[in-house]
Amino acid sequence: MLNLHLNINPKTARRLKKVLEYSRDEEAFAQNIIAYQVAELRRALLNIRLDLQAFEEKYQLSSQDFFRRYEGGEMGDDEDFMTWAGLVELLANNETRLRGLEGRLQIIDGNCAKI
Repeated sequence: MLNLHLNINPKTARRLKKVLEYSRDEEAFAQNIIAYQVAELRRALLNIRLDLQAFEEKYQLSSQDFFRRYEGGEMGDDEDFMTWAGLVELLANNETRLRGLEGRLQIIDGNCAKI
């Protein structure tokens, strides 16, 4: 059994306990939460990639080349460039979060999650 401490407000904790009281399969409940988080990150990554693609098409430059030049001070501080750079950083951060979530949460013996 996994004993998990969450830093959430008391109202949310009471609501979560109530949901768990009515859950017939706590393992499935936990796995669904994990699957939901993974799906949300994947959805966010898709949307970020679509936004990046629009900038790449507009400026005929890959995001990787753009970001290297932006970091080197070659692109200026145009609003588009600041937004584009932010999206590149957001993509990298979300990819790291997704890898971490997928890599650190593993099923052990079919019934426990390793965090």
